[in-house]
Amino acid sequence: MLRTHHSIRSRKRVIWLPALLCACLIAPITLFAQASFVVRDMRVEGLQRISEGTVFNYLPINVGDTIDQLRIQEAIRALYDQSLFDDIEMRRDEDTLIIVVRERPSIENFTIEGNKDIKTEDLMESLRGVGLARGRTFDRSVLDNVQQFLEEQYYDRGKYGVVVSTNVTERPNNTVSIAINVKEGDRAKIRQVNIIGNQSFEEADIRAEFELDTANWLSWFRQDDRYSKEALSGDLETLRSFYMDRGYADFRIDSTQVAISPNRKDIYVTINVHEGEKYTISDIKLVGKMVVPEEQLRAMVLAQPGSIFNLQLLTASTEFMAFRLGEEGYANADIEPVPELDHENKEVSVTFFVNPSSRVYVRRINFNGVDQVDDEVLRREMRQTEGAYLSNRLIDRSRIRLQRLPYIESVEVENSPVDGSPDLVDIDFDIEYRMPGQFSGGIGYSESQKLMLNGSIIHTNFLGTGNRVALQANTGRFSTFYSLTHTDPYTTTNGVSRTVGVNFRDITQFTSASSDFSTTSYGASLEYGFPITEFQSLSIGLAYNNAELLSSSRSTKQSQEWVANNGNPFITDVSGGAAFFGTQFDAYELITGWIYDSRNRAIFANRGSRQQVFLTYALPVSDVQYFTARYNYTKYIPLFGPWTFRVNAELGYAQGLGDTTAVPPYKQFFGGGPESIRGYKESWLGPRDSFGNPYGGNVLVASQLELIIPLPQKFQSQARASIFYDIGNVFNTGEVSFTDKLGAPISYKPDINELRTSVGIAVQWLAPLGLFRFSYALPLNEVTGNDRFYGDQIERFQFSIGQAF
Repeated sequence: MLRTHHSIRSRKRVIWLPALLCACLIAPITLFAQASFVVRDMRVEGLQRISEGTVFNYLPINVGDTIDQLRIQEAIRALYDQSLFDDIEMRRDEDTLIIVVRERPSIENFTIEGNKDIKTEDLMESLRGVGLARGRTFDRSVLDNVQQFLEEQYYDRGKYGVVVSTNVTERPNNTVSIAINVKEGDRAKIRQVNIIGNQSFEEADIRAEFELDTANWLSWFRQDDRYSKEALSGDLETLRSFYMDRGYADFRIDSTQVAISPNRKDIYVTINVHEGEKYTISDIKLVGKMVVPEEQLRAMVLAQPGSIFNLQLLTASTEFMAFRLGEEGYANADIEPVPELDHENKEVSVTFFVNPSSRVYVRRINFNGVDQVDDEVLRREMRQTEGAYLSNRLIDRSRIRLQRLPYIESVEVENSPVDGSPDLVDIDFDIEYRMPGQFSGGIGYSESQKLMLNGSIIHTNFLGTGNRVALQANTGRFSTFYSLTHTDPYTTTNGVSRTVGVNFRDITQFTSASSDFSTTSYGASLEYGFPITEFQSLSIGLAYNNAELLSSSRSTKQSQEWVANNGNPFITDVSGGAAFFGTQFDAYELITGWIYDSRNRAIFANRGSRQQVFLTYALPVSDVQYFTARYNYTKYIPLFGPWTFRVNAELGYAQGLGDTTAVPPYKQFFGGGPESIRGYKESWLGPRDSFGNPYGGNVLVASQLELIIPLPQKFQSQARASIFYDIGNVFNTGEVSFTDKLGAPISYKPDINELRTSVGIAVQWLAPLGLFRFSYALPLNEVTGNDRFYGDQIERFQFSIGQAF
């Protein structure tokens, strides 16, 4: 018998022939002679999980082949290369080739314990790629490599004391159980960072932007004294940028040494640098194929001849030029600034090599991750179209338009090249859907209102059409209110919107603290919006209101005067001889507006601005005549890093016209509260009626300045925190007369000295019920009341639920 044996440990093949035992061999088994023989049959012995067909598939011998010892060795090598067997023998039984194998065990169970810095899911994914997973064939050499891989992963994180141990337990049916135990140890801390060779700048200035630092009083929070290889690489790049951005064009890092203490807990970093000399830019050239006018590209070069060399400006110039080329469809444009140093004169000549490559066109636009919105609703927001050349400006604008839809949480864009067509791409918009509206309802009871029911539904994506529907109902003993509005943002294909609304209000305030004063009104409105540019739109519409206001001798002086002098006054007698004074009127309003909106989101924006102007004019056919004007301004100003500053201002003015003495009471402006001047009780700023309750005014001035506090990325679309400064008040120009507590006339005319201010902190949270607003404010110049004058009502902590859509 001739036996060929291969050991996986030594990877050697041994061919042996015990000559002294040849005569004793069993008759059916004949030995391999030096001469070759023809294989008439083959069989495999020792298989458990692997099929014979798999062995024959990898075996380079077929029935009918003539084989010799060299062919046998090649066959054994081919089978071993599949990493399926621990041992392989080949025997000859007359003209039959017998392959005897011992399979490698399979992995029955695989666990990792003790890891904290690296998630188990991430480790399992990485190890699965090298064949270490449940059900795979076990290879001891792979396990040894995995142990080394894990140690290197922790070394990169600065944990040099890590201990990785493995345990392999044999199980029945030729299987094994593998357990990997990780003892991470403590992360090595940086004890010293030395920069050698710096002469022009202090080391503290150079290291100010470093991620790594020696221990300080904030290290427990920032953890900047913990070493990692990745952080060091980033700091070296920061070091290069520090010098390159200050004119040192030939700066270089000669060497970097990282030493670790014997106990593997302390790290010492030494960086040797060569500063070189400061250079100025002597000339700037643009060469290459100019597919856009060269003067346009030159206008985007931030560095100019005679200025100090600045790598950051050159990089920014490259990005601006690439963006300009991308607007024209050259998405693969390559622009490289090449500095040429004149060491003798300490000057740099910079040449921008412009290679626009070929124009790229859009084959298909796909929307992924959202099934609740009709495809047409998303596609009508696109400014990039299929079949047109790819424009990064239009892509970005399309992304922002999608992101501004109130039912869209976030939007990510990816361009996917089409296989075999280098000039075609598919655009994939990955969209995350959010709750499309607000749903609320409640039931309550009070001594004055008795049983109260309320509910509201606001849906901004009604039936997947992108239409907005809002229904609100509130009922109580002395107050009833119903309203229904419907908005179609695309009544026509070119973006003309239409809003239709109806409402009914019946407020009877006989038992309220304010007075005997009731209001009954109903109305309807129709409004159209017309886009005039990408960021601007005009609106025009008509509204009808029928109102009946009722007062009595127990009402405030202001309400009695308005009812007696406006509309169609009447007197109603009731039982007991009490008389009620009322007025009824119809108002036909012309509504116009102008909106400029460049915000990147409709909710929790952090870039762009919005301006709104709304004018309402009661037409001469109305029983009362008046106009109102309102201006809103909001701007988001990027500061540094993720910090953003928000400026918001609101101005309002209203005035009665003709015989109308003043605008109707329900058209007055109010100030104070969580959506106005925080820290002051809601609606209580400004004029007070004869009962000391807020009446409102015809002039509104309000502004909020906010420093938006950065939140983790996953919360940015759902919550916002800010530090604020509010200023404003409500005034009256003299349309309505007011008195103090003693009955003496008092003026509420606009006065800059009467503007109320406050500072505080605010949190907003977008929930299914609406936009929750929490704020705590400290009024800075509140007025304290006395026996004659009314004082401000303070409310430091305020909470409200407002409409977000």
